[in-house]
Amino acid sequence: MSDPSRPVRTAAVIPAAGRGVRLGPGTPKALRTLGGTPMLVHAVRAMAASRAVSLIVVVAPPDGAAEVSRLLHEHPLAERTELEVVPGGETRQESVQLGLAALPDTIDVVLVHDAARPLVPVDTVDAVVAAVRAGAPAVVPALPLADTVKQVDPQPQGSPEPVVGTPERALLRAVQTPQGFDLATLRKAHDTVVEGEGATDDAGLVERLGSPVVVVPGHEEAFKVTRPLDLVLAEAVLARRRATDGYV
Repeated sequence: MSDPSRPVRTAAVIPAAGRGVRLGPGTPKALRTLGGTPMLVHAVRAMAASRAVSLIVVVAPPDGAAEVSRLLHEHPLAERTELEVVPGGETRQESVQLGLAALPDTIDVVLVHDAARPLVPVDTVDAVVAAVRAGAPAVVPALPLADTVKQVDPQPQGSPEPVVGTPERALLRAVQTPQGFDLATLRKAHDTVVEGEGATDDAGLVERLGSPVVVVPGHEEAFKVTRPLDLVLAEAVLARRRATDGYV
């Protein structure tokens, strides 16, 4: 994966170009505040908390790179972490590709992290990085499912949907981010697989190449803030961290 004569460098790409319609109209989801601070800032800090991550590339809305850059510079990181903001594309895959294109050739491992997962613990980030450095081309953090899952025959919205199967829950995992990759593998996946060809995340693109993807334990606090109720839960988690851990 890398030249053994030099240190392995890890970067994080955070696509933050989406509008977040499920949280309602207005400010893009990544810029909604959590505890008075934009979720994107929390997500950037979560990546920077890992000493393995030396570069973070934030992919901003196509017309909002300057605004996002100003916002992030108002919340500076430790000097050991470089930060770059680039404009994104019309789709998530395009945005990730633009983030990957901004990475220098000295990067070996890349994390792709959802801006809407602002509270992922550093131990989860480090576990993903360690698994890639140990030789896995693609790594995802994930949790066992708490609920039974039903496969249905989709119907128009509001109509009853017939159940066609019940997958074995013990074989299923709910996937989180950051997802970690050997950089060359992820670039090849994005260059080869067309968005929508059965892949809903970056690991899915790698799976479509036929490359192995492995799972490491995720964390319950790495949930995605998508709906208003998620924001309430995130506020509660953040308040507890601030009260007990000195989190800012």
